[in-house]
Amino acid sequence: MARIKQLSPQEAQKIAAGEVVERPANVVKELIENALDAGATQITIYIEEAGKKLIQVIDNGCGMDAQDARMCIKHHATSKITSVTDLEHIATFGFRGEALSSISSVSKVVLTTKEADATAGITLEVSDGIIHKETVTACNTGTEIAIHDLFYNVPARKKFLKA
Repeated sequence: MARIKQLSPQEAQKIAAGEVVERPANVVKELIENALDAGATQITIYIEEAGKKLIQVIDNGCGMDAQDARMCIKHHATSKITSVTDLEHIATFGFRGEALSSISSVSKVVLTTKEADATAGITLEVSDGIIHKETVTACNTGTEIAIHDLFYNVPARKKFLKA
C-alpha cells in the first residue's frame, strides 16, 4: 500500500477545480454570472471547438482596477462577502471566490479589464493560477476574459471532454 502524502498546492488546486469546472458549459455559466454581478447590460460570447480551444466573454460591466484584477484569480478571493453571516443577505450569483481561481488553474487565461473612471486598463496573462505577464492597455470599460486550452494541464479531464 502506498504511503500517505500531501499533494502540492498546485496539484490540489487542479483537482479541486474539477468540482467547479467540469466542462466548458460550466466556464461559460460562471463567466456570464460574473458579468451580471458586475452590472453588465451587454455580454458577448465567443466559443471555438465547443469551448475546448476558446471561451471568450466580453462585458460592459463595472470592470476592475489592477489590484482587484490580480486578486480575482486567487483562491477564495471575493468582493461579495467578508464573513459567513453575509450569506444571509447575498444577492449575487457568485460569492465564494472559486470560479476564476479554478478556471485559471486549468487553462490559459487572458483577462483585460478597466473601470469607468480609469484612464487605462490592465491585461493579465495567467496559467496554472499564476500571472505570467501584466500589461497596461487601452480598452473599454468592463471585462474581457479569454479562456484558452481548457484542461491543457489535466490530461484525464481533457480526455474526458473528447469522449
